[in-house]
Amino acid sequence: MTAEQAVALIPDGARICMALGVAQPPAILAALAARAAAGEIEGASLYYLLSTSVAGHTVLRRDLRHRLRPISLFHSAVERAIDVEAAAIGDRDVDLIPVAFSRVPRMLRDEVGVDTLVTQVAPPDENGDFSLGTNVDYAHGAARSCARVIVEVNRHMPRTGGNGTIPLSAVTAIVEHDRPLPEIPSAARRPEDEAIGAIIAGLIDDGACLQMGIGAVPEAVCAALHAHRHLGIHSELMTPGLAALMQAGIVDNSRKVNHPGQTIFTFAMGDRQFYEFLDGNPDVAAHPVDYVNDVAVIARNPNMVSVNATLEVDLHGACNSEGMNGRQYSAAGGQLDFVRGASASVGGKSIIACHATAARGTVSRIVPRLSGPVTTPRNDVHIVVTEFGAADLRGKSLTQRGEALIAIAHPRFRDELTAQLYARRSGL
Repeated sequence: MTAEQAVALIPDGARICMALGVAQPPAILAALAARAAAGEIEGASLYYLLSTSVAGHTVLRRDLRHRLRPISLFHSAVERAIDVEAAAIGDRDVDLIPVAFSRVPRMLRDEVGVDTLVTQVAPPDENGDFSLGTNVDYAHGAARSCARVIVEVNRHMPRTGGNGTIPLSAVTAIVEHDRPLPEIPSAARRPEDEAIGAIIAGLIDDGACLQMGIGAVPEAVCAALHAHRHLGIHSELMTPGLAALMQAGIVDNSRKVNHPGQTIFTFAMGDRQFYEFLDGNPDVAAHPVDYVNDVAVIARNPNMVSVNATLEVDLHGACNSEGMNGRQYSAAGGQLDFVRGASASVGGKSIIACHATAARGTVSRIVPRLSGPVTTPRNDVHIVVTEFGAADLRGKSLTQRGEALIAIAHPRFRDELTAQLYARRSGL
């Protein structure tokens, strides 16, 4: 049916699960936005992670918020821009539910009770099953619990192996719309990124299993790994940098205990060549996020190394990876899932990375106290890396942790941080 016919099936008050990232369906979302603009739907809510401009230009428009209420589980640049605009006119920020990525499918099913899934899929196979392609994540669970499953079939969506299909019998409406997937350009790398990448690469042994985030630092780490051998991948996010390691033979997944020989992920973002690499590739497999990000599943692979970014680290090692200047910047995502999974792995390492400074060098990211929420508690943090070195916090007292972190802070802030460290009278 048409996108307009499909969204007409969504009732007032619907709790809609919108796909993550590149799987957000442009035709369906445009039709839903038009329906809201015409006053034909009221009281609906949108639950989602990591929106793109596809959603930003349609269902997340500010003028529609009284009919389509956005509830983010992980902010992107779209929500940050909306919040800036809202502050200027005295409107409300985009609301957010704090939740670990691994728990999102259960939360959407049991606590929110989403009733409608909208997502892009690859064309059906010979059995009529649709591949969720780049985005198995929480869409897989939603497709099995929602009363309405509305799919936008796009021939540009890669078909991925693993456990990421929707059977035809579960689908309520099919919209056909071919449009190239959004492409995420590689981040421009600065000298600090290259320095951090080299330090982290030096902490990774041959045969390790990797989890990487997105951005300049993970790309710099991947670029610095080209002398390594027999690496594996078990990552919530699959990126072009990780794909390049597979194509170069550096990642062969031969040392993995769980899914040996295969790269495992739950969602992917990149460019057209990257999507072509994923399409029908038997060496990669996409699985639901409540499996990929399960701490016990992550820990099955020995020498698991997680690499995640943060915004600031306090002198005891706690990390704020989601809030800046009193505003939500991103969210917890799967950071703590992989911090704990890597820590539970035999020989595993959890690495948190950040530039030593922000705001063009005027602000230290190593701070006496966090200015936002604790994303990764001090109890869980293992290794912190800046361009000035690595601080291994395991087995260190609060004072020793502070000293180790000050040693990797920017030199211009070290005296001030040292004074703050020794002025504290307790561990709080």
